[in-house]
Amino acid sequence: MTLRSAATVSVIGLTCKAFLNSGLCKISVNGFQHLTQALENVHREHDRGIVTISNHISTLDDPVTWGILPVKYYLRSSRFTRWTLGASDIMFTNRVFSSFFRHGQVLETFRGKGIHQPAVENAIEKLNQGCWVHLFGEGQVNQPDTYQKDENGLATLPRFKWGVGRILSSTAHPPIVIPMWITGFDKLMPEGRAFPFKYFPRIGARLSVTFGGPLPLDHIQSIQNRVSSERQPEETQIELDARMRTEITTAVHRVILDLGRRVSGPSLANL
Repeated sequence: MTLRSAATVSVIGLTCKAFLNSGLCKISVNGFQHLTQALENVHREHDRGIVTISNHISTLDDPVTWGILPVKYYLRSSRFTRWTLGASDIMFTNRVFSSFFRHGQVLETFRGKGIHQPAVENAIEKLNQGCWVHLFGEGQVNQPDTYQKDENGLATLPRFKWGVGRILSSTAHPPIVIPMWITGFDKLMPEGRAFPFKYFPRIGARLSVTFGGPLPLDHIQSIQNRVSSERQPEETQIELDARMRTEITTAVHRVILDLGRRVSGPSLANL
């Protein structure tokens, strides 16, 4: 981590922590030990990365969520603060923003350029170095009042992007995968407001961040093994890889959705 990157990450993190502690909102955190135990895990010295995956309900989900981290994490190496992927057309629109987000550990991602673009490759490489990468599986903000319902009348999370499966299936060592569910950020930063109000958070929101237990380390590998064993004679390697990514992405989506229903109920709305 460069000095400029360390300064950017620290300032952002401490600002978010100050906001969460200011009384302008309320936040509850559950299962936080799952993340801290993973970050302190000795296996990270052997380049086992960490992946957190959550729903995405506002433009302030990141970085405000990470205001819950202990101060010491901001003052240590980049292995204790997250890397994430960010849309080029939103975060990297000029030289100032581009510099800010790059030093804030955001990997520039181009919509429509697929799962083999540099941002995805860089995320895999970060995990191979034992870093922590956070993914918003939907790839965009979807607030709960826009969720579709399934055949049973239950709200369902929009599908995850196939890049999730690509990243999780391509690391040298299986990463520690921690599911997350956040609520209330859509009330903090609602979509669809008029200018200039859309740029300012609403006061008094009740936020929550819930971490589920990490997936078994062999979870991704077991899916890969099963899909490989089901390979059809006429199936090409490209087709097999695509089916494997789809299966992994779908399985992770199901885990996040189940966590969301346990936290927020069948509507997947706020607590």
